Amino acid sequence: MGRMNSFSALNIINRIIDESVKDGDICIDATAGRGNDTLHLCRLVGDNGHVTAFDIQQDAVDSTRALLQENGLSHRADVLLKSHSEMDELFEENSVSFITFNFGWLPKGDHNIFTHKETSIEAIEKGLRLLKSGGIMSLIIYYGRETGFEEHDALLEYLPTIDSNRYTVVEMPFVNRPNCPPIPIIIIKD
Repeated sequence: MGRMNSFSALNIINRIIDESVKDGDICIDATAGRGNDTLHLCRLVGDNGHVTAFDIQQDAVDSTRALLQENGLSHRADVLLKSHSEMDELFEENSVSFITFNFGWLPKGDHNIFTHKETSIEAIEKGLRLLKSGGIMSLIIYYGRETGFEEHDALLEYLPTIDSNRYTVVEMPFVNRPNCPPIPIIIIKD
């Protein structure tokens, strides 16, 4: 693991992905960004599985496609220039094993372009229906800077309202780190 200050929201989520995603799984990267999560999922699903990645920025779609191409894994994924709030148009309910979200802005991109609470909450709700029993959704909430706290606050108000009879929601905030540390969250469908 290394030094404790290298322990991050991304480390936590990547460990959960590594332990959860199996050969043959159908997965969604709801916020493709630079493609790192898409690539990670593609490596785990094998040739029998598939990953669909969504992003509303052409820059992100191009970066993700290039990364997959460089790693010889383009055949395991579709990278779509679409909002994650449209994922239910492509998948049946109870068919997806893992969905990952990174809320905030595109790494090394325009910080004035970021996810918004309305489409983010809509996408989570749709994703929860798409998850199969035992499926997992991961979220990392990046906030502060240009995005402020609007989406952060809306998501943290929304998550406790998710039906506790059908889903388990675990929030793992860093409570002693300065400067708005990202918050990792997992949701497990019972």
